[in-house]
Amino acid sequence: MSWGTWVMERCQNQRFPYRIRILSRTGAPVLILRAQDRWPAAGLNVFCLREDPASRAGEEQAEEIERLDIVTLQRRGVRMSVVLDRRRYKRCDFLFLRRDYKQRPGETYEQIYWQTQTSMVQRRPKLVPPALRRRNELTIAIDYRERYPWRFSGCSIERRTLACGDYALVEGEEIRAVVERKTFENLLADFGVLPLLRSRLMELACHKHNALVVEAPYEDFLNPAKLHHYSTSFCAAVIADLYASYPTLRIVFCSNRKTAGLWTAQFFAAVSHLEKDPETGSPAAGSSI
Repeated sequence: MSWGTWVMERCQNQRFPYRIRILSRTGAPVLILRAQDRWPAAGLNVFCLREDPASRAGEEQAEEIERLDIVTLQRRGVRMSVVLDRRRYKRCDFLFLRRDYKQRPGETYEQIYWQTQTSMVQRRPKLVPPALRRRNELTIAIDYRERYPWRFSGCSIERRTLACGDYALVEGEEIRAVVERKTFENLLADFGVLPLLRSRLMELACHKHNALVVEAPYEDFLNPAKLHHYSTSFCAAVIADLYASYPTLRIVFCSNRKTAGLWTAQFFAAVSHLEKDPETGSPAAGSSI
């Protein structure tokens, strides 16, 4: 199923001769832009203006020249990425920037630039991953049953009983993300009680942000010297079954305990940024952008 519909129209305005309509699956307008070109040339940006769906400009006579399904659309901060359902000219980004008026202190205006993947490769925009900025603001709950928990430097730590998982990112009383921790021996033992393991993972997968973090590389489960009474084919089949049965569950294999704890800290930091930044994430098909 597509995210929505991309419609390109040719208008009578000489300065902005093209109109881009991004529609939801129901046909409702999500975003309407006026553009100076039909598609950005290599290495160049196309300047756009936002058009109010309720304005009379929409009554201007226009010729539809393109209608495509939108494979996916995601907004992250000032950048909105769109992937169209065609072989060429299918990936593009829109940058929504705020600029200060020089003669009107405290007031800003919007600038919108449309660019392609070629432009992004040539310009190489510098982006700082959000996980690098949020570490000292995190509150992490650790289940009481964790005897030797991971360490999270710079974070606030709470010990409590968690209904699901071993570690949780919390904000107030709300749980934003949950991680279940498994050592190599823990997971091997759980293979002997698969119905119970599946039940726990099903509950874990109910959380929007989740992960099963294993303190061992995947290769260890294919090493006969480490498996004792299990065969490599059995372990491979069980792990494959877990991936297939719970497609929304993240199963992460880390090389050791330290790496697993570091991965979890970065994961929680990234989730915290997504939850706190109202302009980050994927808008629902039908919401305005």
